[in-house]
Amino acid sequence: MDSPHRAAVTAEDFGLKGPRGWAFRGVGINAGPGSLVAIEGPSGSGRTCLLLALTGRMRPTEGQAEIGGLRLPRKMAAVRRISALGPVPGVSELDPAFTVAEHLRERALLQRRFDGSLRALLRPRAERSAAARGRIDVALDAAGLDPATLPKAERTSVRDLERLEALRLSIALALIGRPQLLAVDDTDLKLSDSERAQAWELLRSIADSGTTVLAVCSQAPEGAITVRTDTTAAPTDAQDTAAEETTTEEGAADAFAETGRA
Repeated sequence: MDSPHRAAVTAEDFGLKGPRGWAFRGVGINAGPGSLVAIEGPSGSGRTCLLLALTGRMRPTEGQAEIGGLRLPRKMAAVRRISALGPVPGVSELDPAFTVAEHLRERALLQRRFDGSLRALLRPRAERSAAARGRIDVALDAAGLDPATLPKAERTSVRDLERLEALRLSIALALIGRPQLLAVDDTDLKLSDSERAQAWELLRSIADSGTTVLAVCSQAPEGAITVRTDTTAAPTDAQDTAAEETTTEEGAADAFAETGRA
């Protein structure tokens, strides 16, 4: 198995079928640890479903994949433990009413509650708080987000963040758990050319640090390992064709209903 914070991603003839037809099919990937993998394709082509399947959050229908040496679907729970989701509509969205501080504090508490050892949980409160703050600061730095530059610093509400700032916050929250695999949906959605370049620069820096990155996008950047989802087998009838044109969120919901979200 790969060393901590370094997970290879491989897949062969990987596919997932929901009630309305194939979300994706025939996907192949061969990405080493610390790779930047761009999942490219138009909206409705199964990009988000592929992202969720590769992170152990949707059960594939056919083919095989391994994440950090963990085979899917047998090791879905283990893959979830080594992976983390950035922004995924309908799955891991930011709450617009929460402040930046509230999001960070909630994620740190959840991380400590579910991933901490018993010894860590029994440490003095001040020591636990300092450790949590340290994790938060490291994650914010890696995501390139300095709360001091926000309108109200950490008291800024999510609804008042620019799109790129919200993306950085979502990534910081994911990195608090120190994942081996980071998954980001809609990476280049509603970003200017300059902001898009900054977003990819951020994800490259995370990959360069050893965390493998999967990023859904409409156009892959130069140098990324590119996986396309619009070259898979087409639906066989008009009903399934209409299903392929549904929104990403609806497609994800359908696949969850069919495969079960473990």
